[in-house]
Amino acid sequence: MNTSTTANPLPDAGATAVITHRVFNDKHTDYEAWLNEIAPLCQTYPGHLDWHIVRPIPGLTQTYTVIIRFDNQPNLRKWMESDDRARLIDKVQPLLVTGDDFFISSGLDFWFTPSGAKAKIPIRWKQFLVTWSAIFPLVTILPPLLLPLLRAIGLPVNHYLDMLIVTGTVVSLMVYLVMPHYTRLIQHWLFK
Repeated sequence: MNTSTTANPLPDAGATAVITHRVFNDKHTDYEAWLNEIAPLCQTYPGHLDWHIVRPIPGLTQTYTVIIRFDNQPNLRKWMESDDRARLIDKVQPLLVTGDDFFISSGLDFWFTPSGAKAKIPIRWKQFLVTWSAIFPLVTILPPLLLPLLRAIGLPVNHYLDMLIVTGTVVSLMVYLVMPHYTRLIQHWLFK
């Protein structure tokens, strides 16, 4: 089991575990059944906020990414170090190409953790500057582009729906496109 953590955050700072499981090609159905067993159990633990699964792309990847959020790091650790989870991790091992890999972070630290890193997180003021400099252009450019498109497809003017779509697009771009490339581009300065 490979684990890494960030510096100890404040107890009420929230905490995220990002877990990756590389599953054998012929074991995806069994793994999905295992997810249906472990997810409800995780959700019963104190402080659980949400559980997201990023499934592999059929024919291209074998890796599942499970993102679990708790209200604080101590509650997340109770789940991650629990006998319930240990029992279920033992059960899933025969389905995995590699072990149970995860790291625990607080806030948005996972944006700033390069693949394979062992808890190397940039200082907060750099995280602030990088996040701000990435979000500002998106929130400046996207509304004038998206709102006419929404009207063109027949959606009525609704401030809340418009903001839901715009912010969802901003977050999607940040997580999947902008931050992985941006942090790689500036990693020398960011992790200096």
